[in-house]
Amino acid sequence: MLESKIHELYKDAQSKAKKEYNRRKSMGQSGHLTSLDGVLKDIDIAGNVYLGTHEIELGKIVGTYYHTRRMTFSKHFLPLESERSEFASKWMALCEAHLTEGIRDPIKVYEYLNHYYVVEGNKRVSVLKYYDAYKVSAEITRLIPKYDETDETIVLYYAYLEFYNQTKILDLWLSRPLRYKRLLKYLSDYEVAGIEPTEKYRHFMKEVYRPFKRIYLEYGGDTLSTTTGDAFLLYAKLYGIPQSLDASQVRAIMPSLVKEYSLLNETEETEIITDSDEVDRVPFFDAISTIFLPKKIRVGFVYARTIKSSGWTYSHELGRRHLEERFSGRVETAYIENVPEDYSAYDHIKAFAQRGFDVVFTTSEVFKRATIKCAVEMPKVKFFNCSGSRPYVHMSNYFGRTYEARFLSGMIAGALTKTGVVGYTATDPNPEVMAGINAFALGMKMANPYSRLLVKWTGEWNNPRVTTDLSRRFVEMGADLISNKTLLVPRDVTIEYGVYSMLCSIDPSTGLPKDYLASPIWKWGIFYEKIIASILSGTYQKMTSGTGDNQKLVNFWWGMETGVIDLYLAEDKLPTETQRLVKLMKQMLVTEQLHPFTGPIYDTTGHLRVAKNEMLSAMDILNMDWLLDNVEVIDQEK
Repeated sequence: MLESKIHELYKDAQSKAKKEYNRRKSMGQSGHLTSLDGVLKDIDIAGNVYLGTHEIELGKIVGTYYHTRRMTFSKHFLPLESERSEFASKWMALCEAHLTEGIRDPIKVYEYLNHYYVVEGNKRVSVLKYYDAYKVSAEITRLIPKYDETDETIVLYYAYLEFYNQTKILDLWLSRPLRYKRLLKYLSDYEVAGIEPTEKYRHFMKEVYRPFKRIYLEYGGDTLSTTTGDAFLLYAKLYGIPQSLDASQVRAIMPSLVKEYSLLNETEETEIITDSDEVDRVPFFDAISTIFLPKKIRVGFVYARTIKSSGWTYSHELGRRHLEERFSGRVETAYIENVPEDYSAYDHIKAFAQRGFDVVFTTSEVFKRATIKCAVEMPKVKFFNCSGSRPYVHMSNYFGRTYEARFLSGMIAGALTKTGVVGYTATDPNPEVMAGINAFALGMKMANPYSRLLVKWTGEWNNPRVTTDLSRRFVEMGADLISNKTLLVPRDVTIEYGVYSMLCSIDPSTGLPKDYLASPIWKWGIFYEKIIASILSGTYQKMTSGTGDNQKLVNFWWGMETGVIDLYLAEDKLPTETQRLVKLMKQMLVTEQLHPFTGPIYDTTGHLRVAKNEMLSAMDILNMDWLLDNVEVIDQEK
């Protein structure tokens, strides 16, 4: 009876193999199994490492080692040989063993680029794959290709090897090299009471990662391009790594997370709105319908620091007041200030958002992580974070193209410096800050080709003491002008626009400002007015919905032509000729006759970053991670 059943099972497996084989052949593809000896034909192997016996996923076994073996299997390891062959007899015997006592003996495999190729045990793998088994015991020998920095696959694999060497975690794969470093950072802070440090990675896999993977796959993770490791990294970013996974909590947020995962690697799905006209284009009937909306929209603002103590916060407060005036009676606003600039911001933002707000603006990049966490948990609220970073399905970003105003400020600095050296204080090397530095440096070079820009990372913003200390250091190195000098005293421009830092000349004897010369100006009210108008009209919802079930990531990134960014000039301190030049260049920026990042542009290593007459795209600028050739980062202590 069992023998007859086993025979029918083989015929069924063979039938499926032939269908798969014929389907691939009709598409001009090979219908046989991949062989590693063929894959390695032109590959330089740097070494091999025996890893011992481990449980591995059958889904990651993609081929056999020997070319001669590949012809007996279809692409998915099902048998192609005749049912009367010796091969078929052995396959059926293994099938019977699997059904009666289980396949226990480990197979032998080579691991190459995070996939497995069978050396011994091809038929065992075939039987287990027919039954959709999940894992098999295997002796693993790792083949390591020679490093090649031009091969993205090998670069990624070496990042995985570094991760493995520190953790000995075998079956966690990420799609980008930098993500391994990020996960290692989270794991370095991961501690479990009663568990030795050497055992914490094993505990992590058993109690956290594998339970997360089961839930992720349960919600359709296997249909996404995002690896389970990528998905977990986003979860860890929002929630940290728990000692053991709370399955009910993960299931509650997984539907929202899956929407984020669907676009995690798809940067081309990001809609960078560089023209405010795109949110102003409201169909006539949509515009009419909003007039009769009975519901008042409630808009909340989250501030770091207080309105009185921070120019940045004050500038956003001016925007909130503008919004109330513009939509009197239709928009109700509220704010919370002095929210901690650390992970505890999540509790404050969530409690604030739960008060029935329809829209919440968090006005600093330091709130990005807390904001997306709240947005995932409260998908009915529209969240916006003020930063130039990557947006999310549940959280859009808004920011200005400050590099345009920085470019003009740099021109002023280049024109006025007598030493040819200018200092620049910056928070940290994130893309938005680096784009501003580079634009400033380009403006300097345009006015003075031999000028140098000295940059120091401060790790914080809006701190007069820090920038004063740095001023003295810059002066010692020859600088006579400093950009981003935090204002020490209130000024008219501070009250009018919320300006908190400027380009200024420095008294070399004291390190204190002599003259405040220029500064980028934010007019957040225009941002808030246009974004809320687009929500009221339904335009924003249409922009984010995309097509079908796909959602778009939206980054509002407007420039000087919209009026959200401008440049304050101390006209009584600047030469008339300099003012004329800056105003002419500003007009060219506004009318798009000039793009600051037009090549040729070289970085600090002399590498050509932008070719002659080419322009950087919005995405290139938003992801900038290099500095211009006339920029020098200094160490304050030296």
